[in-house]
Amino acid sequence: MKVQVYTTAWCRDCRAAKQFLEEHGVEYSEIDVDADSSASDELVRHVGKRAIPQLVIDGEWFQPYKPGCGLLYEELHQRLHIPRN
Repeated sequence: MKVQVYTTAWCRDCRAAKQFLEEHGVEYSEIDVDADSSASDELVRHVGKRAIPQLVIDGEWFQPYKPGCGLLYEELHQRLHIPRN
């Protein structure tokens, strides 16, 4: 499985998403949209706005959080095929 995380250094939800991936042994590549303007442009093309974090799991874009609700842990488990303990 190929996982990419579109992120920035200042984003608390981005840090939570990366921590979730690391805790579950999911390898990912990080794309900092503040450091790479072409990545920021790509994010806007796919999502319609500069909303982070965004995960791309085997080519499928997924926003792992919902404003006001935080990280979507159940959906992360499902999409990444991580069993619940």
